[in-house]
Amino acid sequence: MRAVAPVGQILEGVRVSRVVDGDTVRVRLGEEDVPVRLIGLDTPETVKPDAPVECFGPEASDYARAMLDGQQVVLEFDDTQGRRDRYDRVLAYVWRVLPDGSLRLFNEEVVASGHGVERQYGVRPYAWRDALVGAQEAARQSGLGLWDACGIDGGEP
Repeated sequence: MRAVAPVGQILEGVRVSRVVDGDTVRVRLGEEDVPVRLIGLDTPETVKPDAPVECFGPEASDYARAMLDGQQVVLEFDDTQGRRDRYDRVLAYVWRVLPDGSLRLFNEEVVASGHGVERQYGVRPYAWRDALVGAQEAARQSGLGLWDACGIDGGEP
């Protein structure tokens, strides 16, 4: 993965308090525990009420837990997407803080590893769309994660 850095407004020193699933986490903001929906990706469902667990959903959730649970992250906001979704979750990119202090865009890592797919919600493209589209194409061509496990033939899962 190439070296990149946030381009939008950021919030540093945020701790992930819980991973809900592959594309939603909870973070501590002051005294509040706040849900955050990761911009630009979708992972198979594992906790959606009245819906079955989808192919590769548990693996996507486990991946997010292994990478983010209890970790300090940087949230990046994107003016094209707004601050909250219809479920009142904060919309953000999640940047992992690596041991050397550099940052890694977790949203892209999920797609690049085949644990989720690129997904644009709404009509306005988001800032990191090109990176996530490229990561998805590479994962698809390599048959990583859900691209192999779920019998997907190049279409959306």
